[in-house]
Amino acid sequence: MMKRDGQDTIIATRNLSRTYVMGNMQVTALNQVTIDIRRGEFAAIMGKSGSGKSTLLHQLGLLDTPTEGEIMIDGVDISRLSESEQTRFRLEKFGYVFQEYAILPELTALENVYLPAMALGLSQDECVTKGVDALEKVGLAERADHRPRALSGGEQQRVAIARALINKPKILFADEPTANLDSASSKQILELFRALNRDIGQTVLMVTHELEDADIVDRVIWLADGEVVEREG
Repeated sequence: MMKRDGQDTIIATRNLSRTYVMGNMQVTALNQVTIDIRRGEFAAIMGKSGSGKSTLLHQLGLLDTPTEGEIMIDGVDISRLSESEQTRFRLEKFGYVFQEYAILPELTALENVYLPAMALGLSQDECVTKGVDALEKVGLAERADHRPRALSGGEQQRVAIARALINKPKILFADEPTANLDSASSKQILELFRALNRDIGQTVLMVTHELEDADIVDRVIWLADGEVVEREG
C-alpha cells in the first residue's frame, strides 16, 4: 500500500482524467489529478463552480469511470474490479451523502437507513439493530418511525448520514451536504462530520463551495479547471 507522510493512504490517484464528449466537442472535467487521502482524514474538495469537484468525487466513489489514470482505494486497484465487484465494494467500503438527501418518502427514517444493510443480505433483525445504532450515532433514534415529511431538512440529512454509516464504511463521501440547509442546520451537519471523524476515526471526503468550511476540515484540495492548484485567487 502506498504511504503518505508515514501514515496509511486510503485513497490515491495518479494522473486521473475525465473527458466528456458533447456533440463534436470534448470537455475535460479533470486533467491529470494526483492526490492522496490519509486514513482517518477529514478533507474537503473546494473550487469554483465547474472546477471539477463533484466529478472528482464521483470518480473516487465509483459512480463514474475515469477516461485515464489510476485510482487505488484501501489498497485495491479499482480498475481491476468487475462491475459486480465494484457494486459490492461500494456497499462495503463507501457511504454517500448528497445535497438532496436522496431518502425515500414512503419509508420511515429507520427503513431508509437500513436499506444498504439489506443490500448486503443481512437479516431483518440485523438490519434493524444496525439501523437503530446508526440513528443513535446521528442523534435521531427517537425519530426512527417518522417519515421524511415529518422531519426537518437537517433531520433528513442526518437520516442520510446514518444510512451512509450503517455498513461501517471505510470512507464517507459527501457532495455539497449542506447546500439545501439553513445556517444552523449546516453547522450541525458539519459538527456531526467532525465528531464522527474525531470519535470513530471516520475518513470523510467532502465537496463544498462554502469557504468557511475550510476551517473545520484537516485539509483542503483546491481545484481549478479540473486541475489541483495550491489555492484559487
